[in-house]
Amino acid sequence: MHRRTAVAAVTLTAGLALSACGSGVDETEPAQPTPATASSSDHADHSTGATADAHEHPADGGPPPAGIADAVDPTHPIGSDVVLSADHMPGMGGAGATIAGAFDTTAYSVSYAPTNGGAPVVDHKWVVHEELEDPGPAPLPEGSEVILRADHMPGMDGANATIDSSTQETVYMVDVHSEDMPMTNHKWVTESEVQPAP
Repeated sequence: MHRRTAVAAVTLTAGLALSACGSGVDETEPAQPTPATASSSDHADHSTGATADAHEHPADGGPPPAGIADAVDPTHPIGSDVVLSADHMPGMGGAGATIAGAFDTTAYSVSYAPTNGGAPVVDHKWVVHEELEDPGPAPLPEGSEVILRADHMPGMDGANATIDSSTQETVYMVDVHSEDMPMTNHKWVTESEVQPAP
């Protein structure tokens, strides 16, 4: 009986380790989910390639942050069908989507230490200027230390972060149409990561 309990504990511990964040790896690297942890409803963690139980984007990203300005004349107006070329997570590149919001702001790629004790996340794309705590005027230079007020994933809100890069393209909130990762109000993709639907 004790042996079964020990085996179950080891199996549970291994499963939890696989589902948690690993070391901070550039998010642009392709993920390699293992058969033991991957499922059609999961998507890989941005930084590690493990399934993202600890850092999973919600199915509904919620409303845009307060104070963000609507784009005056976006290339892709709200309701437009598009194809995503962003590869922020497996299954995103080539996925169909519908524009749910278009905004004029500065978007940042950031590296941060999650507040929930997960491993550091490197080159997370994107957070917008309005999702930073008391940021001052945009754009912030690379290397700036900031506090995140985005809640795209658990452990992000309140995390200390460093600005890796920025862009001032139109930023879009999208409804992603994918069997693997359907999402509403996903934040964010930039102008260069969106193509018209064929």
